[in-house]
Amino acid sequence: MAANPFHLGWFLGNSYGVHGWNQQWSGADGGDWAQPDLHMDLARAVERACFDFLLLEDSVFVPDNYGSSMDFYLARALRAPKNDPLPLIPLMAQATSRLGLVPTISTSFYPPYLLARLIATLDLMSKGRVGCNFVTSTAERAAQNFGLDTHIEHHLRYEMADEFVEVVTKLWESWDADAIVMDRERGMFVDPAKVRAIDFKGRFFSSRGPLNTARPPQGRPVLIQAGTSPQGQAFASKHMDAVLCAVSTIEEMKAFRADLRTKVAAAGRNPDDCKIFYVIMPTVGESQSEAEERVKRRAAGRKAAPAMALAQMASLTDIDFAQFDIDAPIGELTTNGQQGTLKRFLKQGNTLREIAENYRYSYEDLVGTPETVAAQMAEVMQEVGGDGFVFQGNVSRRFVAEITDGLTPALQKRGLVRTAYEHEHFRDNLLAF
Repeated sequence: MAANPFHLGWFLGNSYGVHGWNQQWSGADGGDWAQPDLHMDLARAVERACFDFLLLEDSVFVPDNYGSSMDFYLARALRAPKNDPLPLIPLMAQATSRLGLVPTISTSFYPPYLLARLIATLDLMSKGRVGCNFVTSTAERAAQNFGLDTHIEHHLRYEMADEFVEVVTKLWESWDADAIVMDRERGMFVDPAKVRAIDFKGRFFSSRGPLNTARPPQGRPVLIQAGTSPQGQAFASKHMDAVLCAVSTIEEMKAFRADLRTKVAAAGRNPDDCKIFYVIMPTVGESQSEAEERVKRRAAGRKAAPAMALAQMASLTDIDFAQFDIDAPIGELTTNGQQGTLKRFLKQGNTLREIAENYRYSYEDLVGTPETVAAQMAEVMQEVGGDGFVFQGNVSRRFVAEITDGLTPALQKRGLVRTAYEHEHFRDNLLAF
């Protein structure tokens, strides 16, 4: 393996089974969209390619932010229907043996004890391969689904998240690693001296504990976060094992990495213990010209349908962009939703039409044959620094194969990524290099 290998992950976003439903090779025809087959095949493929993890994004509302209606979102399967990611985790665990599996959990709506117990159970069932992607949730409608009139203020949500992680960590630690003794001679399954209450009473949460299931095999399952706001980065710097960086330029990658590593060090941690993954959407073709033609078609689609980008951004920021003139200069806007995302969105042009045509959620300037894209990824990582890449895009068996059976072998030939797992547990593989 090369001197500076990097890790790989897969970001499964939007909704499960509905990605690109009206495109060729979607794999989501008829009634199959709600079935697990495509996602189990995805898990098998990314494990065959020795990825570190598969992360399942989530949200808990049907948007109505664009045009003050749910119609646009429902008609286009944009963020709905979206099945709960947690039932997929045991199915994916059964289909794999080494791959890390990461569901998304909202710290604003989940009770800490319920979350700690769920993740501990999944980690036990998967023999130490589960993580947790923490979000604070951004939408007013999501808050209303859980009985709140309005969503919790942005900064306060992160203060809650900070305490949330403290509670669940103490709950996972409420059992010693060797608490289960199964001593038949003494008739003792669990040593009572190795299990204790946590008696936690904080500003937002309280829990007596202990968990009523054993300590997770990893001790603490892998914690991941993707917030780009200053509050999100501060939260990540104290607690996270890995952070997803979703930006569209090399300069933004560099700035994000420098800023986060400074914050991690200030929090008293080794910056190398908080892995940074850059979210990418490469275009891989059999030839350079084929890949470039795909990019042109995608750009034409964005130009023809700017409402798709505006509706997506509306659902993330709780701002109805349909109320503005699409060709008029857009001024400063504020949000209680995803503040970092809104800030990046508004930098992409002077008008909403320009922004919609130019906006990229992730880094997309990786175009060509598998060998060409592998070389480009090596150059990006060498220039930026960091720990890995996370792939995202509409899931189809064709796209999965292009990445796992085309691009990844090209990366392996260059010694840039692993060809076999070093360890049984997700955390150990993540920290292997």
